[in-house]
Amino acid sequence: MSEKAKAKKSFNSNTMLLLITIALFIVLYAGGCIAYGSKGFTHFQTFLNILITNAGLICVTCGMTCVMLTGGIDISVGALIAMDCMLLAVGMSNGIGAVPMILIVLIIGIVFGIFQGFLVGYLEIQPFIVSMAGMFFCRGMTAVICTDQVSITQEISPTFYAWANAKVIVPFGGYTNNKGKYMAPYVRPGVIVALLVLIIIFIVLRYTKFGRSLYAVGGSETSAAMMGLNVKQIKMKAYMLSSFLCSIGGICYCLNTMAGSVSQATGLEMDAISSAVIGGTLLTGGVGNVIGSFFGVLINGTISSIVKTNGKLASSWPNILTAALLFVFIVIQSLFAALRARQSGNR
Repeated sequence: MSEKAKAKKSFNSNTMLLLITIALFIVLYAGGCIAYGSKGFTHFQTFLNILITNAGLICVTCGMTCVMLTGGIDISVGALIAMDCMLLAVGMSNGIGAVPMILIVLIIGIVFGIFQGFLVGYLEIQPFIVSMAGMFFCRGMTAVICTDQVSITQEISPTFYAWANAKVIVPFGGYTNNKGKYMAPYVRPGVIVALLVLIIIFIVLRYTKFGRSLYAVGGSETSAAMMGLNVKQIKMKAYMLSSFLCSIGGICYCLNTMAGSVSQATGLEMDAISSAVIGGTLLTGGVGNVIGSFFGVLINGTISSIVKTNGKLASSWPNILTAALLFVFIVIQSLFAALRARQSGNR
C-alpha cells in the first residue's frame, strides 16, 4: 500500500467528525470575541474561566466517553456528583479532614461503578435501566445525608478552602486593565486535575489493550468475544472507570461550588452525553475519543459564556442551542455511518 493510500485510509469519517467539532468551537469562540470583545471576551482569562467552570464536567465526560464506546450509557453521573459533594460538605462540617473525605468519595465511586458494571456486564441488564436506578439511589442518598444546603467555609476546612481558592498562574496571555495593573491569567487546581485526567484517558484509549478492548466491544460484542476478549469484564471495568472519574469530577465540582445540595448537578449527565456526542462519540459504540469530547465540553461552555456575557438572553438558551447541535451531530453521525456501511458493502 502506498503512502498516499495509507494517508487516505487514516483520514476517515472519525477524523472528519473530530475536525468538524474543533472547527465549530473555533467559529463559536471567534464569534463571541467579535460580538463581545468590548466586554472582555477576547481576554485569555475568559477561555480559562470556561475550563474552571467545567473542570468537573471534563472528568465526567471522559468517563462517559469510555462507557459510550462500549455501546452503553450512564445517566447516574449527575446524581453521583451531588452525593459526592454532599458527602464532602457534611463530612468536613463534622470535623473529618479534607484528604480522608476525598479518599472516601473516591472509594465510593469505585464501589458504585463495580456494582453498576456487574449488573450491566455480567447480568446483562440494560445500561439505561441500571444507571437510572443508580441515579435515583444517589439522589435519595444525598437527601438522606442532608436535606439542606451545606457550605464549605474556611472555618470548616481550611485545607479544602485553600485548594478551592488557589491560583495557578499562566505565564502568558495577560493584559493591563484600565488602572494600569497587569492581570495575570490563572486556573484553579481543578483544571489541572481535569487536564491530567484527559491526558491519561487519551493515552489509555489509544495505547493500551484495555482501551482497544472498549472499541472492540462497542464495535461488535460477538467479534470481540471471538477475539478472546472478556466482554462482561470489560463492560464492568468501563462502568467502574466512569464512576471513578465521576467522583474525581465531583471533587472538582465541589471545589468550584464549595457546597453540597440535593439539587446539585441536575442535568449534568445530559451535558456529559451531549458533549461526548458533539465530540464524535457514537451512541451505538465503537467510535469516539476524549479529545473530541473535550471540545464538546468547550463548545457547551462557550455557548453558556456567550449567553452570560450578553446578559439579555434567557438562561434557557444554552440548553436550546446544545439540543440543536446535538441533533445536527446525530444526523451527521448517521450519514457517516450509512456511508461507511455502503463502502463496506461495495468491497
